[in-house]
Amino acid sequence: MNVKLSEEQKIKLLNSDDVYSIMQEILLREKKIDRNKEHFWTIGLANNNQILYIELISLGGTSKTIVEPMQVFRVGVLKGAVKMLLVHNHPSGDLIPSEQDKDITDRLLQVGIILDIQVIDYLIISEKSFTSFLDIGLLDILKKSNKYVPAFELEARIRKEAEALGEERGKYIRNVEIAKELKKKGLGDQVIAEVTGLSIGEVEELD
Repeated sequence: MNVKLSEEQKIKLLNSDDVYSIMQEILLREKKIDRNKEHFWTIGLANNNQILYIELISLGGTSKTIVEPMQVFRVGVLKGAVKMLLVHNHPSGDLIPSEQDKDITDRLLQVGIILDIQVIDYLIISEKSFTSFLDIGLLDILKKSNKYVPAFELEARIRKEAEALGEERGKYIRNVEIAKELKKKGLGDQVIAEVTGLSIGEVEELD
């Protein structure tokens, strides 16, 4: 279900307080939606953080709701969203992220990467307050998770890291060789260290 926004609500979202303010209005306004049940919403944004749409993806029971990635991103793809916010209410008022909250966010982060739609926050809301995964640092932690990263992507990351390590190793070996030549020419250890980027200790060990 797509939510019809007023012109005043079609704003640029700057932070989690802006998101909560809009969602609180919607929850209180939409009387036909049972606020005692769990809802899962998506907010699609343009590149400048202007709201493109707000969509109710799932309406569940009093303690859980089912969320499918295809439904979450379908409208975003059709409407050209480049960023997305995920919003989920806890009717109980408990704003502590559950393992299910963390797991679905982890999964949707990876789907967003594949579709080139950046998931920028996940909010758990009640009628009185909210928790932002971005604000408490949980979003950054989940971005480092490999649980839902496709095997080919993991392989590519490992290969890239190995190449970077190889380049770093090659650079270090070249700097050591340069340091040895400079030592033969009688330059001081401090100067050699500054030229090559080696530490004083590493230069001294070349004696």
